Amino acid sequence: MTTTSVRIEPGARSTGIRLGALFGPAVFGVTAAGVALPDVARDLQVTPAAVAWVLTAHAVALGVGTALFGRLADALGVRTALLSGAVVTVVGAVVCVASPNLAVLVAGRFLLASGSGAMTSCALTLVAAGDPDKRPTVLAGFGATMAVFSASATLLGGVVTQWLTWRLTVVLPVLSVLVIPLCLGLANRPGSRRPVDVTGAAVLTLTVSSLILLIQSPSLSLPTGLTIAAGAAMLAGAGVLALRVRSSPTGFLPRSLITDRVYLLAATVGIGVYGGLFASMWAVPQVLAEHHGWPVLLIGLALLPGAFVGAVLSRLAGRGGTKLLTAVAAASALCLAAAGFLGGGWVLLVTGTSLGFAAFAVTQVVTTGVMSVHIPPDRRGGALGILNMSFFVGGGIGAAVAGALSKVMPMTGALAVVALLPLVSAFLARRIRR
Repeated sequence: MTTTSVRIEPGARSTGIRLGALFGPAVFGVTAAGVALPDVARDLQVTPAAVAWVLTAHAVALGVGTALFGRLADALGVRTALLSGAVVTVVGAVVCVASPNLAVLVAGRFLLASGSGAMTSCALTLVAAGDPDKRPTVLAGFGATMAVFSASATLLGGVVTQWLTWRLTVVLPVLSVLVIPLCLGLANRPGSRRPVDVTGAAVLTLTVSSLILLIQSPSLSLPTGLTIAAGAAMLAGAGVLALRVRSSPTGFLPRSLITDRVYLLAATVGIGVYGGLFASMWAVPQVLAEHHGWPVLLIGLALLPGAFVGAVLSRLAGRGGTKLLTAVAAASALCLAAAGFLGGGWVLLVTGTSLGFAAFAVTQVVTTGVMSVHIPPDRRGGALGILNMSFFVGGGIGAAVAGALSKVMPMTGALAVVALLPLVSAFLARRIRR
């Protein structure tokens, strides 16, 4: 007698929750780590502006890692990309925990975020690869799960930092590795075996890193020579990238993608939303700790209600939410700007940041839904990876600009300036069409 085992596929809602849980811990690298920044600055004896690199390096590496592993998922399959990313994530976490100074911590965060990029890109690829009829339900579960992660991360960051150590807080993205076994059954799509443009990825990483280093140079008091070198590297990298796009249409930055109106519009919206969120997660915990005397646990608890709001709004966004995205992004921007102009009232700061969490979750749902329809299946992994790379790099720029401005104005004033980014996103979001 022979028996045949039948593999039961998870339902659409279960699939969305699993993939949201795979992506979710990546946001701990910003939201949870932001809560821990005051303790990091104190223990490592660095300035608040310098400690912004804990978020900035994570944003840049997460963006590039998302794009690179998205292309690897297209070429070699999602399973290979996931398992490779898990190794890089664990190595980065070990470096962070053992770091003796800020430089080593930032290097570890760069590795950690690069590997975490595999989780984000593979999650998005699998969301986009599902049955189109079930995709709205998958997106709703995905967005709601991400919203819970994004806002509850502040409470988790506060608990871990206050009761254990900030070193564990800054490596919380490694938790995504625990979710991989639940998602491997979904990762059965073979790769196309097309070569991956590693050189293009390296040049892009150098260009973006040089740009953010240049933005941060005033707050870091970099020597003139190093600042000039960063500017030269950025210009040279941008030139090489332009030539590669022209000569290699299917390279790391495909010409067909970066000239696509829908992609460019979605990328611009995401850059603004992420820029505002990253800047607020750098500034708000430090303002609440230094000027209002709040402990990190209270900071995390105050931002927790954003989880519920974000989860509800994400479910609504699963079936079309450009109007919703406009409203949430605008409300977040206006609250943060008002807090800056009015001297940093905690109610406005907490409300603006919580709405930023909700805008983050809604942005992911809306843009993933748009690009899933717009991009051919064999190129979705790379396209979604590059799209999210632009989001995270925008987040890094937002944090870097806020850090640089804090040298010449209060943190709340810097936050008011950066609030222009999500305000622009709110204006453009209504133009996105599926």
